[in-house]
Amino acid sequence: MKLTEEQIREGLGRLDGWELDPEVPVLRRTLRLADFPAAVSLVNVIAQAAEQAGHHPDIDIRYDTLHLALATHSVGAVTEKDMALAARIDELVPQG
Repeated sequence: MKLTEEQIREGLGRLDGWELDPEVPVLRRTLRLADFPAAVSLVNVIAQAAEQAGHHPDIDIRYDTLHLALATHSVGAVTEKDMALAARIDELVPQG
């Protein structure tokens, strides 16, 4: 089910570093890792979580930087699935 902008903004308060791009609409987060192998390693971990959730982010790798985007393409909007996967990704990001 499509979330309202108010619901999305409320959900963003519980997430780490995610932003709403209302033009698309999509949730976005950029992560900087130690190096390219660390970025690829995190992508592999995210891929496993995405498979388990049956919901997949768009991922762009630029050396040590990951650009993540989440939206439910079949709905053309941000849904609870996107919020849940964003929260799961937050748990997977190395701290420090």
